[in-house]
Amino acid sequence: MEQDVRIDKWLWAARFFKTRALAIEAIKGGKVHLNNVRVKPSKTVSVGAEIKITQASIERTVVVTELSSKRGPATVARTLYKETEESIQTRLAHKEMMKHASGVIRTDGKPTKKDRRLIHKFKSNI
Repeated sequence: MEQDVRIDKWLWAARFFKTRALAIEAIKGGKVHLNNVRVKPSKTVSVGAEIKITQASIERTVVVTELSSKRGPATVARTLYKETEESIQTRLAHKEMMKHASGVIRTDGKPTKKDRRLIHKFKSNI
């Protein structure tokens, strides 16, 4: 059992980010908060700490259950944290909302010359 693990290493080991560089970038960008405080990548994590992670407009709140600085299989990574019930509900609600708010525009096919002129006119006025 490890005692001191940097937050960037822990986030990488828990598979929230694909690389440590991405984890560091997110931390420096203010997308990660440890116990509701913005931190630096070198801050150490302890068991029981609450981490808020914002990725692609989805905010997850997790509680650290184990420490690790080595990246392992996803099944092991899931044992490093416990996501809060409120976070799970918010994430599922956001997923459902995105499912119904599809931004796909259905058309009858290729725009006509008149349609293209209207599109260009609209874009130039923006």
